[in-house]
Amino acid sequence: METTAESIQRNIFGKLGAHLVRRKKLALASTLLFVILSGVIGGQVFARFDTGGYSNEKGDAVKVADFLAEDLGIKDPAVVLIANSPGVSIDDPLVTASASRLEAKLNAEPTASKVISYWSAGSPANLKSKNGESGYFFVYLNTNDFTEIEAAAKTFQEKYEGKFENLDIYLTGTGIFAHAINSKIKSDLTIAESIAIPLTFILLLLVFGSMVSAAMPLVVGGAAIMGTFLILYLLTLVTEVSIFALNLTTGLGLGLGIDYALLMINRFREEMRKGKNKEAAVIEMMGTAGRTVFFSGLTVVLTLLSLTLFPIGFLKSMGYAGAAVVSVAVAAALTSLPALLTLLGKNVDKGKIRKNGLNPKEQGRWAQVARFVMRRPISVTALSIAALALLIAPISNVKFAQIDSRVLPKNDRAYIADAFVTNNFAGEEGTPVQILWKDGASKIEDIKSFASRVSKINGVARVDQPQIIGQSVLINAIHSSPARSPEAQGVVEEIRSLPHPDGMLVGGFAADFTDTQQGISSSVPTVLLWISFMVLILLFLFTGSILLPIKALLLNGVSLAATVGLLTLIFISGKLTFLVGDFTNTGTLDTNNLVLVMVVAFALSMDYELFLLSRIREEYINGKSNSDAVAIGLQNSARIITAAALVLAVNFAAFITSGVSAIKMIGIGIAFAILLDATVIRGLLVPALMKLMGDWNWWAPKALQRFSIKH
Repeated sequence: METTAESIQRNIFGKLGAHLVRRKKLALASTLLFVILSGVIGGQVFARFDTGGYSNEKGDAVKVADFLAEDLGIKDPAVVLIANSPGVSIDDPLVTASASRLEAKLNAEPTASKVISYWSAGSPANLKSKNGESGYFFVYLNTNDFTEIEAAAKTFQEKYEGKFENLDIYLTGTGIFAHAINSKIKSDLTIAESIAIPLTFILLLLVFGSMVSAAMPLVVGGAAIMGTFLILYLLTLVTEVSIFALNLTTGLGLGLGIDYALLMINRFREEMRKGKNKEAAVIEMMGTAGRTVFFSGLTVVLTLLSLTLFPIGFLKSMGYAGAAVVSVAVAAALTSLPALLTLLGKNVDKGKIRKNGLNPKEQGRWAQVARFVMRRPISVTALSIAALALLIAPISNVKFAQIDSRVLPKNDRAYIADAFVTNNFAGEEGTPVQILWKDGASKIEDIKSFASRVSKINGVARVDQPQIIGQSVLINAIHSSPARSPEAQGVVEEIRSLPHPDGMLVGGFAADFTDTQQGISSSVPTVLLWISFMVLILLFLFTGSILLPIKALLLNGVSLAATVGLLTLIFISGKLTFLVGDFTNTGTLDTNNLVLVMVVAFALSMDYELFLLSRIREEYINGKSNSDAVAIGLQNSARIITAAALVLAVNFAAFITSGVSAIKMIGIGIAFAILLDATVIRGLLVPALMKLMGDWNWWAPKALQRFSIKH
């Protein structure tokens, strides 16, 4: 029987449904106005996105960068040019003359504050390539604004890359990379959407069997995306938001908007087939599926908000975008969709393309699967775990890094330039480890002694003489590995571990990478605690069970481990690369994007967990046995979950077409996790384990039972 708490919940959502039935035109008009407003204002967000955000906001590297820029006026070069004279020494008079004319042009650029080159700096060996045929130009800009830096870098690239007299010119640097990845992501997003949206509509046609029903989830998804653009625009007025938030917004917005619409439309059609009029069907839909959507969305939002606990701007941005798009998707599903269904009534099935769409029934293939599994729960559990263990095994080879130019396509100009630098120069001249003492002038002899010890570290190509600037002392240590790599991290950690004069701060790109990796790893326990606590509480409130939330956490953990195993297999071991296309294998996984994949995949898994448990619980409290409740619940929900998973997987799998390998990783990671969860986890392990636990599935101490809001 239904509890008092259940009755109250049903009444609340039922009343909302009744209100929307009476005010359907107002609800739809409000939705339309919101979408138009979001399009007009939110459309401006594209020019306000940030391409950075990978630094640990609390790390020493940020402190060093801020002090050098604000107090000492020392900045990193935003644009780096490499002049190459094939077969000719850069000390040749003709080459020197060309380089001098090029430097004069660079200095004349309105955005350039200073230019330093091999030729103007007195021909230091460190600014010359190993073969003596290439030299550096470092261009410092007169702005610290990342958007302005990117725009300036684009101008430099367009004007100077290629040929200049007798020199071949390559461009790299932070500004160039920002422009390259920004423009690539924007163009890739257009391609991904052009693939995902038509495929999604085709899938919806196959699922629902009618044109009208198939179109309605797209309305919810579209409204979710547009509304989130408005929220993100407002957020950019007070904080930085990463350009990568675009991909998450479109993927989650369209996917979850459709998921929620699928659940609700299916329940509406089910009630209509029972003989109810459209108004009663909407009210019942809101009291059951609407309630599930609300709590499911709440679970996803709280899970995604865990990303804001990391001290990394990129992950915070994803938390903001994810929470926003899910919230808007839930709001659209609970307001505009019921109003639209009230207007349509039986017309929801208009434009039929096949007879048997997503129609409710108690017995079918999924019920048969469930009963088959429940007859052999131990065997199915053992085989499923064994298969998952094979997927998990490659994790032993995992290594972590962060994105650099190697995430770009091999034919990208920024990739080619960075590859040229790596192959032709001895060290990372443009990205040194910066060792700073704000009050080091009085410790100069100790600092010199320390610099000598640093020069002996494996991976350090050279240590420059200490620079005394007022009371501050700065040492640049040039390392030989890419700045955002495990090798560079090892160099930084060894520098910091050496006995050193008091007050030392270590900065630069490699230190920034190190701080970020440490910031993520130190935040993981807090994030895991937050997610676990929220999920356990919400699932208990939702089911009234102690054991089911624990089971859900454990199964999701296994599923995520299998996903990391697959990513390791593809992006580190170089196996199964046909799934994602061509990319540069760096031998590492990007830490930020891996965290994103894990959190998003976990959130979506809990979404489907609630879909399933809601329907099983509904059958159980209506008097069905545990086995029958599982079979019927799986039959009625697994079809929805499978359809929703396919739609969501398509939306994220479309990211695989991206030329940016980090986006490929997000696409394949989330798509695989979704499909794995919808099949092996929900289709096999959940019914097997629920059979093994029997009526204990629904047990809770009597003292706690009154706090649940069961379905």
